Amino acid sequence: MSESLGITPVSVGEFDDGALLKAFGQRGDGIFMAPTVIEDEIRRQYKVSVVGRTEEVRSRFFAISIEKILTHPAVVAISTAARHQLFV
Repeated sequence: MSESLGITPVSVGEFDDGALLKAFGQRGDGIFMAPTVIEDEIRRQYKVSVVGRTEEVRSRFFAISIEKILTHPAVVAISTAARHQLFV
């Protein structure tokens, strides 16, 4: 995909920790991708700017439960909020 856009990224690090990744970006050592849904929070917290957008990259989140029907009030609230606010 990056070739078709004329972009040649140079990887300077791989991070398993999202906060560490953002700290490197904040320090000016590179750029990072983040979901648009938390863009305002990331811009405020890390004092970074948006340099571009793409619709080509997607993230998937999974909630795994041993129960077939969610019953715990907190889990139900998170699931409902995600369904109605994040995935519209």
